[in-house]
This record gives sequence, structure tokens and C-alpha cells, in this order.
Amino acid sequence: MNIRLSDDPTDISWEALAVVFHRAPLGERKPEKLREAFTRSPVRCFVWDDDRLIGAGRALTDGVTFAAVFDIVLLPEYQRKGIGSRIMEHLAAASKAPNLILHAVPGKEAFYRKLGFRKMTTAMARFSNPEKQQEQGYIE
Repeated sequence: MNIRLSDDPTDISWEALAVVFHRAPLGERKPEKLREAFTRSPVRCFVWDDDRLIGAGRALTDGVTFAAVFDIVLLPEYQRKGIGSRIMEHLAAASKAPNLILHAVPGKEAFYRKLGFRKMTTAMARFSNPEKQQEQGYIE
């Protein structure tokens, strides 16, 4: 394995990233929507094994107080090797914010707990399709 992290979206195949999301599994994502979300995010991380795109993550930040982390994704065969932690470290450092919040996939809480995250008791969300989010375990 020759793992490297980059924040440069120039050489990203958004179709390849959509495959990573599908295989992770974080659901189906349209390549054009991934391109928009990642290029509009001020903080991003792409993970490569040699020339193969294997993971990514992004964050929104004010650079002073808060950052919100989204779309941490890694191919299954690369999980549990410390790479996800490296993605999070990269996003936290690049966000320049001492307080991080994130939207995690149900069942992945233990991973984030190891990185110092704790469940919030007052976090709330408004989704375009709340029934689907409830079915997937994201909201009550």
C-alpha cells in the first residue's frame, strides 16, 4: 500500500468516487453532485493508494469556532487500517476550528468515539426526505 492524502480535486474521477460511496456502502451518489459538494467545500481530503482513489471526506468551516464534517468514505478493504483516522485528522487540522460536529452513518459511532467525538443530545436535522432518513436510522 502506498497511501497518500490530497486536497486537490483536479484529478478526481467523480464516477470513481461514486463507486467508492456505493461500495463503502454510503449509498448511491451522482458523480455531478459529488463534484459540486466536494469542490464547494473549503476543506476536503481525497485518499489514494498509488493511482487508485480509495476514499474521501469533506468539511465546512468558519475557520474560527466550528466545522462540520461530512462524507467520510473508504473502500471496505481499506477500513480498519488507520486510514479513516488519517482522513479525520486531515479534515480537523485543515478546518482550523476547535469544535467539530459530524453526520455519521448509524453503526459507525464507535469509530468516531475513538477519535474523541461524543453523541450530542440536542442536535437536530431537517431533511428533504425524512421518512428515508428515519428508515436508515439517522433520525427518530
